[in-house]
Amino acid sequence: MDARVLLATFCLMPEGEPGGSLLVDALAERGVEAAWAVWDDPAVDWAAADLVAVRATWDYQRRLGAWRDWVGRVEKETRLLNGGAVFDWNTDKAYLETLGEHVPVVPSELVADDDLVGGLRRALARWDSVVVKPRVGAGGVGVVVVDSLEDDRLVGLTPGPWLAQPLVESVRTRGETSVVVLDGQARTQVDKVPGAGEVRVHTEHGGRSTLVDVAPEAERLALEAVRAAETLLEQRLDYARVDMMELDGRLVVSELELIEPGLYLDLAPGSAGPFADLVLDRLG
Repeated sequence: MDARVLLATFCLMPEGEPGGSLLVDALAERGVEAAWAVWDDPAVDWAAADLVAVRATWDYQRRLGAWRDWVGRVEKETRLLNGGAVFDWNTDKAYLETLGEHVPVVPSELVADDDLVGGLRRALARWDSVVVKPRVGAGGVGVVVVDSLEDDRLVGLTPGPWLAQPLVESVRTRGETSVVVLDGQARTQVDKVPGAGEVRVHTEHGGRSTLVDVAPEAERLALEAVRAAETLLEQRLDYARVDMMELDGRLVVSELELIEPGLYLDLAPGSAGPFADLVLDRLG
């Protein structure tokens, strides 16, 4: 197949996500020329690509306006996996309220810029300890855990609006489970636990990740969440990562990542092949 694919990344990771060369190699094995490209590099000709896959644009939340403009331009010029409408819906974590009408999710209280005290007061009245996070955010940046309006950490909140959720105690023991879904199939499960004194499972905050077999319960919830999102968005999803936690004895969705979820290629190099197959199918 004579096709060219661009894998979008950001300026601090020009070679893409960890293990990103495996994607290029897997696509080459299938006759597809692929390369990593920085999303805001003006020298990149996105229109010359037959397909663009957003893979590691891990600064989008800091430059949301520019990033959305870029998505719009790319979508006019070529095929973009998942696409701008999906990205817009998934950018604001308020989507959890809508998703929660279809699958079990971690309950949330929306906290507006102009109602910080009121929103936090409502959340604290519902739950003893509250996790506060920016509604547009990534990597655990700006996440704080508080049990009082007098907590000094609230003074340094990142820009709002915010999402307030109960502190799910199992995150300290069982941690968080992430399932990568490619073309409607659960391909990879990674279990993540936080570092000492943390609730964030990200490696940059001391968390540890382990590749495990996809568990039936996690697979069911992941596929249910993806199907629910497809119904809400009225379109097929090319890829997703479903994060989940144990709450009240069952798994619930903590986040549905449809924009730029890493494939954990450093832990699961075999994921490169299924992603390349997905791209090949969409090129067809």
